[in-house]
Amino acid sequence: MADEADYIVVGAGSAGCIVARRLAESGARVVLLEAGPKDRSWFVRVPGMISIVHSVPQIKKRFDWGYYSVPQQHAMGRRIPMTRGKVLGGSSSVNGMVFVRGHRGNYDDWADAGCKGWSYDEVLPSFKRLEDWEDGENDLRGAGGPIAVRRQKHLTEPAHALFEAMAETLGVPRNDDYNGAAQEGVSTVQMSAHGGRRFSTSHGYLSDRQTPNLRVVVGATVTRVVFDGARAVGVEIVERSGPRVLRAAREVVLSAGVFGSPQILMLSGIGPADHLRDNGIDVRADLPVGDNLHDHLFVPMTFLAPGAVHRGTAAHMLGGILAEAVRGDTWFGSTVFDTMTFFRTDRANGRPDLQILTLPWSYPSPNQDAPVRHTVDTRPAVTVMTTLIYPKSRGTVRLASADPTAAPLIDPAYLADPDDARFLIDGMKVVREVMASRRLAGVVTGELHPGPACPDDDALARELPNRIHSVYHPVGTCRMGVDERAVVDPELRVRGVEGLRVADASIMPSITGGNTNAPAMMIGEHCAQLMRRGAQDT
Repeated sequence: MADEADYIVVGAGSAGCIVARRLAESGARVVLLEAGPKDRSWFVRVPGMISIVHSVPQIKKRFDWGYYSVPQQHAMGRRIPMTRGKVLGGSSSVNGMVFVRGHRGNYDDWADAGCKGWSYDEVLPSFKRLEDWEDGENDLRGAGGPIAVRRQKHLTEPAHALFEAMAETLGVPRNDDYNGAAQEGVSTVQMSAHGGRRFSTSHGYLSDRQTPNLRVVVGATVTRVVFDGARAVGVEIVERSGPRVLRAAREVVLSAGVFGSPQILMLSGIGPADHLRDNGIDVRADLPVGDNLHDHLFVPMTFLAPGAVHRGTAAHMLGGILAEAVRGDTWFGSTVFDTMTFFRTDRANGRPDLQILTLPWSYPSPNQDAPVRHTVDTRPAVTVMTTLIYPKSRGTVRLASADPTAAPLIDPAYLADPDDARFLIDGMKVVREVMASRRLAGVVTGELHPGPACPDDDALARELPNRIHSVYHPVGTCRMGVDERAVVDPELRVRGVEGLRVADASIMPSITGGNTNAPAMMIGEHCAQLMRRGAQDT
């Protein structure tokens, strides 16, 4: 492989695969670098395998960076897993495949804060460009794009009952498309999967091999960005054969994710000056890299449901694997989630602020912190996930040392703002109200977790720090903006240097309302369009 290209894209994840493919389609020579392996394994291609990947540590470590948070001060000192995909497709290869754009107001907020070009109407074409929606194209949805988006159609009997109970108890509409004109309501989950295959960005954007000027290199860890004066001219990588430098004639794009992109920037001398000096790194640009980390939190609540059909057992999983292999079009070829509700609580500011996902089986209790295979209750059950989608708490990503192989120090500062805990407790009470509704009489027969030992607010408050869990949606560490808190400008160019951009969920000024994979893909599409337009103008 030649050691020079027009563009180098670091990280073949949710945004990086898209940036690389779209730039290559313009005729440019592009090198896409991925630290992990190829995604040929069934573990990351077949949707139902996600339960196995996340529950069997020996398998998970093949596709995951293995990161943990630092001890969480407001969560009993827990070190919480920070799952990030280390494989072609990145986290789009190891996530739950739930496809949520977020609320249109999220993007209008970005634009109102000075991020010109990022309002909902302006990012909508990028959303439409990436998707192949099952209902076809309309004013708000796209068809024919690389990512198949389908509704979950394998709903269990309890799921149908929950669908009705949510609508009746909460007074929300039944919403046929939460990614369409309105988000609020109870809906069937939309997923980036179809035909028994996960539509990761690797599968969607790289698998057809129609761009010979795009070269994908796996097993390549980027240690730093290489500069000539104030301009980025390449990257240093380490492979099995040793280190080498790859040169970029035009630009370097970091799409290494919310932890990887700030880590590479700081290793390259771009970040908080005092922190860099403390680690013996010369300061190239003093920027708030690694600040503004925030994430969605959920609390799993599990209820006995005699009509539930799924079990967290090896035999049940093996049956799912065999059925999908022989017949196809089974529950094992879909996301594990079934219904989704967006609800406006009393705290809402004009848009839904509580997201409730349902899962048709038991969930590990009280948490999944330990790197072991967790035991779950095998009785028929459903799990309802109370989710905080607009957290107030903010944390940081910092270097552990100047060693590029050392895991970064990840501190989401969960529950640092007391309002986040109060919101989740109120959300759990909302779920209990739904589960006690007449529509679920006989469908739900008791609460397993957190259970009768937590009957009131005080008990829930004591239990909450041990039960919260990341939804694996961290964002914001390379914040986009026009003020001193920004790392990149609205063109995603890193401030203070030339020839360097960031394109992944780290650029979000504020988190979107719902699962963040679709917005991360949109960022990849949008960045590529910005770059192609800029190249035409020069």
